[in-house]
Amino acid sequence: MSEYQLLLQLCLAGLFFLIAIASDLATQRIPNLLCLIAIFTGFAINGYYAQLNGLLLASFGFGLAFLMLFPVFVIRVLGAGDVKLMMGIGALMGPELLLWSILYGIAAGSITSLLLVIWRTGIAGLAKTLKRYWDCIYCKTYFKPEMGEAAGQKVPYAPALAIGWAVACSINYDLQNVYIQLSHYLGMEA
Repeated sequence: MSEYQLLLQLCLAGLFFLIAIASDLATQRIPNLLCLIAIFTGFAINGYYAQLNGLLLASFGFGLAFLMLFPVFVIRVLGAGDVKLMMGIGALMGPELLLWSILYGIAAGSITSLLLVIWRTGIAGLAKTLKRYWDCIYCKTYFKPEMGEAAGQKVPYAPALAIGWAVACSINYDLQNVYIQLSHYLGMEA
């Protein structure tokens, strides 16, 4: 894989994430058009630079994102936009980086979601949720979340997925070489 291809993929994925974050924070939606552009761009770039192998790599990344995230969408943990965005990132960056991005995104999402929910509802909202969970277990029945409760909050997940992607990129050996080459090219070596 050429350094130019990796740099192009990195810049485009970063741009897709920035647009998705802005949209997710503003409207709690990630536009379908953005996801489609990410998917088609991933297939086009990988197909152009690596022909059939590139198309296979894009297909594996696209498919892995679907296989990993569709079940999470079905149980309503993630929105459809998050799933489609990561399918585009998978098509663009390939399955290995996608896998690590999702795993780190889950870890980041655990922290960012908790902080956002506490910021919105306070500790009292978190305490209400914990009490409701206890009541559900004790009574062996499900009670819906009440207004002002932490569990009833919708949390935008694009920022967490972007953080996971950034962490995965920062520890990826191939991308580290691109950073080094770019810093040499720009004269920023330490």
